[in-house]
Amino acid sequence: MQSKSLAKRILKLCYSLIVGNFTILCTVWRIPVLCKIALGILTAVCFLLWNFAHPHTLSGSKKLASLMHGCNLLRCCAWWFVLEVCIIIIIAAWTDFSLPIQLVNAGVFLLLCGFTFLNSLLHIAFHSKQVKLPWHIALFLWWWVPLLNLFLIRHIDKTARRELRVEQERAELDAVRKKTEVCSTRYPILMVHGIFFRDWQYFNYWGRIPAALIKNGAVVHYGHQQSAQSIENSARELAKQIRIICETTGCEKVNIIAHSKGGLDCRCAIQDYGAASYVASLTTINTPHHGCSFIDHLLETIPVGVQNWIAKRYNAVFRKLGDTNPDFLCGVHDLTEKSCAEFNRSHPCLPPVAYLTVMSKMCQMYSAPFPLWLGYLLNQRYSGQNDGLVPVESARLEGVPFLMMPETKKRGISHGDVIDLMREDIPDFDVQEWFVQLVSRLKKSGF
Repeated sequence: MQSKSLAKRILKLCYSLIVGNFTILCTVWRIPVLCKIALGILTAVCFLLWNFAHPHTLSGSKKLASLMHGCNLLRCCAWWFVLEVCIIIIIAAWTDFSLPIQLVNAGVFLLLCGFTFLNSLLHIAFHSKQVKLPWHIALFLWWWVPLLNLFLIRHIDKTARRELRVEQERAELDAVRKKTEVCSTRYPILMVHGIFFRDWQYFNYWGRIPAALIKNGAVVHYGHQQSAQSIENSARELAKQIRIICETTGCEKVNIIAHSKGGLDCRCAIQDYGAASYVASLTTINTPHHGCSFIDHLLETIPVGVQNWIAKRYNAVFRKLGDTNPDFLCGVHDLTEKSCAEFNRSHPCLPPVAYLTVMSKMCQMYSAPFPLWLGYLLNQRYSGQNDGLVPVESARLEGVPFLMMPETKKRGISHGDVIDLMREDIPDFDVQEWFVQLVSRLKKSGF
């Protein structure tokens, strides 16, 4: 397969060199003018087919096929430019073609090469989710700057090809295990969000994770609690949602996967609001069971007036976004070390429910955007290793199995990465596949 692909690329490159020097070839060929016109039309048609016609990939996805075509065009264009410049220099130095013919030939090449280059970038821009908009804008603004343009093109090509490789591997893996439905658990999955977010229809808090689980047989529901409330009020909302799911679907219980403060909300719902008999398992992801020390510090440092100003505006915005009674300060105060210590004393883990705590960590401040890099620095000062919001040790619960997510080179996995918040493919860590394996373990355990 690789040798065939290489042969196709070489043929396309040779064809591009012929097209780029069509003016010179028309001068050399001793054939009638009508034949030259016919050849020109045929060459133009082939050029357009070369730019826009492409077969499907092995995964059968049109999106991946177009992305692959864009990547191939970009690399072919790069090699075409390098080789054509060499040919133009040779023609100018060692041939007797007149200057006008050489200029027309170079102009035709630049026009066709530029068209192909733009077409390749458009294919990547429309079909790649990993090449972010700022990189396209930067190339649009600074394509004329030597070395910088090469750096930008290389980054776009490298990122797009990595995405292509990852997506193809996912598609092929899902196709192989489609019949086994590795995520078809006995009880449905309830995914519970953390603080400062909601379960929106058009922007999934969990990124691409639910789709990957559903593709592999899982039945997924969401908590739908308000974005910021006290643990007690959020727990009351979750307990109600759990009962509704069990009554409407006929399932006896649910498997909960909760992120951040959502883990505390679920513990409270199980303990205080009768959800224990409806919950088979609770997996907490990066949950601050023992609080966040830097929140204590911020609450002591920031004037009360400023806190109330922030809270008032947050609550006003999220009322418009769907919350009935958001309470920013209540939700934040419940995440302090003191509040969590009191919560843990009154909320031990109940035996009928199978508990698992999961945690990740960042390796450096550049691993995540603001405000996580700031949270990382503050946590490093007060609590050591953390994910940008939650200290690693805060995620542990006495007597409960603890699972640390795999480390990645240099970067690490932030508080947002674990829920695929930015929809970013992290080198050495596939968050979608990690959750598929997590739910697969629940299935094997009989949940």
